[in-house]
Amino acid sequence: MVKRLPRLLPFTPEHEEFRKMVADFIANECVPRHEEWEKAGEVTRDVWEKAGKLGMICPNFPEEYGGMGLDFLYNVIVIEELAKAASSGFFISLHADVIAPYILHYANEEQKKRWLPGVIDGTKILSIAMTEPGTGSDLAAVTTRAVDKGDHYLLNGSKTFISNGYLSDLCIVVARTGEGQGGISLLMVERGMAGFERGRKLKKIGLHAQDTSELHFNDVKVPKENLIGKLNAGFRYLMMSLAQERLVLAISNIASAEVVLDQTVKYCNERKAFGKPIGAFQNTRFSLVDMYVEQEAARSYCDRIVELHMKGEATPAQASAVKLQCSEMLQAHVSKCLQFFGGYGFMLEYPIAKAYLDCRVQTIYAGTSEIMREIISKNLGLASA
Repeated sequence: MVKRLPRLLPFTPEHEEFRKMVADFIANECVPRHEEWEKAGEVTRDVWEKAGKLGMICPNFPEEYGGMGLDFLYNVIVIEELAKAASSGFFISLHADVIAPYILHYANEEQKKRWLPGVIDGTKILSIAMTEPGTGSDLAAVTTRAVDKGDHYLLNGSKTFISNGYLSDLCIVVARTGEGQGGISLLMVERGMAGFERGRKLKKIGLHAQDTSELHFNDVKVPKENLIGKLNAGFRYLMMSLAQERLVLAISNIASAEVVLDQTVKYCNERKAFGKPIGAFQNTRFSLVDMYVEQEAARSYCDRIVELHMKGEATPAQASAVKLQCSEMLQAHVSKCLQFFGGYGFMLEYPIAKAYLDCRVQTIYAGTSEIMREIISKNLGLASA
């Protein structure tokens, strides 16, 4: 293992005890089954319920809804341990740290009591339907429409690239209820509602165990009781919540990058070429050192933004910056490390090959690197085109 600086985050012995429990769970319940999940294109539902019983889902949520009322560092631990094990199919962080907060922060009390217990115990899987075939990252351009019909909304439209879309029981749909950015609302669509259909389970170049699908809404009657927050306030809710999603990905990305570097250093010390370990060649040593230095800097920055986030002080631009840094770094480092494995790096039986496939999407989802740069440029006070 590469020696690294102590973490800036204030992990306690209780945190580390939780970390061991999470790591053991992943080693026993996820790693041995990941190949099976990749072939199926989805994880099995039982792993969600087992994780829920251990308090791994939304540990920072209030006890009154089934959580443990702990700090966000417990969520960080789950994110990091899943990343370290390359357990990319079991997408707890999307469910617990990206989607569930919409319910906690914007739903009314009746909705929280109706939905959150199942979300936290793993019996109700969440998805959020933002992206449409023609909109990409432009959320203000969504065309899925919900028409007011008195006691319900009539929902029509299609979404694509929806993670957890095939397995989900509860889906927050970003729908148009008015015009422009101020005409977007969030509606909870539940499994079994007439007209709510799953489309294709999409085939991807990586993240094969993570179910990603198309969703179709054909005259779906969504009760008024399933409107989350205020009517036409959805775009504001999305902008406020996307910062945590981007931070969550940065946390995962830096953990993944560190594991890949550990694996590569170990391989370079063992693999020989021309009579000596390949780690003895100057090009190899210097490249690995550069990656180590970049990771140490990224880790410190990421931990600092997590601290600010826990205080409620992190800005969208800071979350975008750390997501940009860590996702681009992961992609670059995995590519460089794969090169040192030579032909073996191209073989799927080697973890580095899987890491290479899985990391490619990190600069795309939750806002592309280009979108991140646009957000950060505004923070710099630069004029927009």
